[in-house]
This record gives sequence, structure tokens and C-alpha cells, in this order.
Amino acid sequence: MSINRVIISGNLTRDPELRSTASGMPVLGFGVAVNDRRKNQQTGEWEDYPNFIDCTMFGTRAQSLSQYLSKGTKVSIEGKLRWSQWERDGQKRSKIEVIVDELEFMSSRNSGAQQSGGYDAPAYSAPAPAYNAPAAPVIDASSSVYDEDIPF
Repeated sequence: MSINRVIISGNLTRDPELRSTASGMPVLGFGVAVNDRRKNQQTGEWEDYPNFIDCTMFGTRAQSLSQYLSKGTKVSIEGKLRWSQWERDGQKRSKIEVIVDELEFMSSRNSGAQQSGGYDAPAYSAPAPAYNAPAAPVIDASSSVYDEDIPF
């Protein structure tokens, strides 16, 4: 048995980009920044290091959410990891992204919206329609984790 689930909470790094597949299915692409807290070996201080994660959402929910998401919006997402590779200009490239199944707003679109007569972004946490993505290969993460990176 294998499990491919990820939960991430962070801020959008850019405005989302809404596209469509050849068959007309909406596809929403956006990035989320998540801080990783590590101890600086030279100063002994704890520091935040950002991780930038590409996210993709499919279907009509993606189209609906695109109007409420913008750079800086704090969100919590749940989904699965997908690894893909391609070739560009003779170079092989690859990336890991999160295929978003659920998205929840952690704050309103505009923090002061209630005072100025604005609105709160709706909370969409219902499961997204099933999308059969290619299975991600097993990646040995042990080679990139060192004892000094563990904060306890």
C-alpha cells in the first residue's frame, strides 16, 4: 500500500493563471510559499527558508476559485504530489507539483474588507473531481536529510 497525500499552508506567490485543456477543462496554476524553519549553524539562530511549491487544480472549482485568489492570499491546500518530466531545447527537465483536491482560505481576500464593505472569500473544502494523474515515482529523500537539519 502507498499513500500520496500532502497538506500545505502558505501564501500564494503569484496571481493564479487560468487555462483550459484541449477538451475545455479549466486548469488553474498557482504557487504557494511555505517556510521551513532551520537552525543556522554559524549563528545558532533559527531562520525561515522559503520553499516555493507549484500547484495545479482542475475542473469547474478551479475556474470559480480563480476570481478569489491573488498573490499573497493565505491558503491551506490538500492534494497529491505529481512528478513530471519533459524536454526543452534538448535538455531534460522535471518538476514535482501538488495536484490540489481541496483548498481552504486561511484569511479573507482583503484583510480590511469587512470594514470597507467588502466580502469574505468562500470556503471551498469539498473534494475536487477525480483526476487520474500518472503515478509519481518513489524518491529517496534520505539523501537530502541530515541530522543537523532536524530541529529536535
